[in-house]
Amino acid sequence: MKNIFLTGIALSISIATFGWGQTGHRVIGQIAQNHLSDNAKEALWEIMGHESLVEASTWMDEIKSDKKYDYARSWHYVTIPEGKDYHSSEHEEDGDAYKAIVRMKAILKDPNSTKIQKVEAIRMLTHLVGDIHQPLHVGNGEDRGGNNVKIKWFYDNSNLHRIWDSEIIDSKQLSYSELSQMVDHSLETEQDILKSTDLDVWVKEAMELRPQIYDIGGADNLSYEYMYKNWGTIKTQLHKGGIRLAAILNEIYG
Repeated sequence: MKNIFLTGIALSISIATFGWGQTGHRVIGQIAQNHLSDNAKEALWEIMGHESLVEASTWMDEIKSDKKYDYARSWHYVTIPEGKDYHSSEHEEDGDAYKAIVRMKAILKDPNSTKIQKVEAIRMLTHLVGDIHQPLHVGNGEDRGGNNVKIKWFYDNSNLHRIWDSEIIDSKQLSYSELSQMVDHSLETEQDILKSTDLDVWVKEAMELRPQIYDIGGADNLSYEYMYKNWGTIKTQLHKGGIRLAAILNEIYG
């Protein structure tokens, strides 16, 4: 009975810290891959070999089954209450997505980092840039990033966090390559916004989406209308995540 109880706790923690589902993370990896400079492509080839950013993007969710990476569980999200910014908020003792992204960038810039360290840093950076562009991974500190907002999705039990992580995307029944092709286009006038590598800008954008995300009224079920209202935002966030990941890697290896 004790083992079952502990397993249940572990499962609930894992669900609470998933970012985009595999499709969303792979879309971000593919878009980033599309926008790498020649220097960055060469550098990543030397470090990663045949492992693309698409493949690397889901690694951080896969290692949740390995206890030696338990230290990174809190790295998938950041908590910023309303009325505060990142720097005035309390932070997880083991770090969060914001600090982890800064740490991975430092590892990649350090000439003394080993190849193994760089491989893991690229995998983590790819995933965490994706996570922080899922707006509910910038949590308000009140409902575990929407996990505690229990609501049905097309009459199946779910919660607001899971709906944003994967269920809206999965409802479209698109492959990651189809969705990345659909998303990856922009006007030149948008490039400065898209290429911002300022984490404070990223988390502020996520916080500004909260009224839209939580606009569910007294509904006990969400479906087509909610998807219609938020699909454009999800595509925008996936696009920004991919372009900004490429911008970081191009900056490091440029």
